[in-house]
Amino acid sequence: MTPEILARITAARAARDLSDLARQAVGTTAENTSPAERIQKARRLRQMANEIVRVTVLAEALAGADWAEVTKALGRRDPGTVEGEYADDLAEWGTPVGETEADEAAAGIEALDAWYARHRQDDDPDLEKPVADLLNRH
Repeated sequence: MTPEILARITAARAARDLSDLARQAVGTTAENTSPAERIQKARRLRQMANEIVRVTVLAEALAGADWAEVTKALGRRDPGTVEGEYADDLAEWGTPVGETEADEAAAGIEALDAWYARHRQDDDPDLEKPVADLLNRH
């Protein structure tokens, strides 16, 4: 398993978790809670979304995406600054994935695909195994 695929699987897990948390937020709309609790829950959603962006950028960078394109997609202006911000993460993620780490990442792929199948709407991509298909790419 390549570091890029591991990052994509990590992003998929984070997206699933964000979706579940967002659904729970809708379910608690009528609850009597303090303003601080509602704000903290909303901040948690934002933090999770930021993590998805971070891991997605890493996956794209590991796949060889051009930093100018990444920078534009982020709505930023300086590719050198953006690349510098991700340099440490890229160094960490760019090392070859060990067999144990690959096995751990692959262990939850079927669950992610099953989650997608349960929650898929008509306008979502019609894929049976959107995460497991990553393993067939390389």
